[in-house]
Amino acid sequence: MNSNNILNNVISIDHQKCTGCQRCIPVCPVDNIIIKQKKALPVNESCLLCDHCAATCPEGAIDNPKADDSTLMFNSFELKREWMPPGQFDPAQLAHLMYSRRSCRNFGPKELCAEQLDDLIKFGISAPSGTNSQLWTFTLLNTREKVVALAEVVLAYYQKLNKLAANTLLRKSLSVIGNRELEIYFRDYHESVEDAISRWKGQQEDLLFHGAPAVIVVGNKTHASCPREDPLLATQNILLGAHSLGLGSCLIGFVVEAAKRDKSIAGHLKIPSDERIYSVIALGYSQERYSGLPRRNKPLIRR
Repeated sequence: MNSNNILNNVISIDHQKCTGCQRCIPVCPVDNIIIKQKKALPVNESCLLCDHCAATCPEGAIDNPKADDSTLMFNSFELKREWMPPGQFDPAQLAHLMYSRRSCRNFGPKELCAEQLDDLIKFGISAPSGTNSQLWTFTLLNTREKVVALAEVVLAYYQKLNKLAANTLLRKSLSVIGNRELEIYFRDYHESVEDAISRWKGQQEDLLFHGAPAVIVVGNKTHASCPREDPLLATQNILLGAHSLGLGSCLIGFVVEAAKRDKSIAGHLKIPSDERIYSVIALGYSQERYSGLPRRNKPLIRR
């Protein structure tokens, strides 16, 4: 973790409103607040701007210069502004949502509206981030045409990769010098990817995005404290939020892997060089129906 990410910014406290109740002091992760002359006072410039102090202040005396009220305003529903203490939400309802969310590989053609996509982003940014960096980025493809255009770029990469992987001499030569990546790809993915490319070209059958009318590409700035973890936590929130809004979702790992190796994919999406792609979420209206909850494998648990 890069501690240099702590933002050099400070909150402001209205002493006309502050009662000196001290509720803000224990929730500050960087000990940025003291009581002086019976009033709360910021003492340094290492504030994370996490908004904890503002959220705990009963008088509304604390202002966070970067906090945006619109992030709490959803289009699909009205969010209660009162904090929910631990234990106040029904865990059975939460588990039901988590287990009901499935990866959808059969999307209908109906497109999503901008308001739905905006709400999904707000679900995402409620996730935690290292040192409150909040440096995640979200690239929206809001039409089927845009999704198809990305699919063309990604499949062009895999077409080149499959041609390389089909070269037995190249695979074996790389394996001899300790690079088995191409050999493993050929063993595990070459055949299925070749089939997907053939069906895309022949019947316009979409085995990459499964016919999704929208995609969210979740990235992060490379200098973030936790560049991988933050966008993945945001991604899980988006997946759960999508299900709650009546939408299906699916993570498309093939695009993430292609983007790691082919800069033209980020270029196509107009993603700058100081960002990395960590998840790609296909979205739409699911045409799948289930009668029960899928069971999971027993996990390895050490005690």
